[in-house]
Amino acid sequence: MKRTDLEKLKGVSITDRMNQAVTPGRFGKDAAMALNRREQRKLDQAQGLVPFAVKLNADLIKQIQALAAERNAGLNEIVAELLKKGLSG
Repeated sequence: MKRTDLEKLKGVSITDRMNQAVTPGRFGKDAAMALNRREQRKLDQAQGLVPFAVKLNADLIKQIQALAAERNAGLNEIVAELLKKGLSG
């Protein structure tokens, strides 16, 4: 096989892989997710909620997640409740 034929085959295989690849979510059906995040952020701001990032021990996180699962509540609600209890006591 000639070198040019090998290069053509490489090109065909690359084209095939590109055609089989999944379209990233940001361009496909999930493109509207960014708008939903903005809307959620606006709703949170209207309620007076502020994002608050914290690094915690993994065991503590598992306990909080288990508590949230027991009560069928969200993590935000559980953490807010625990913080209120800790600050008031």
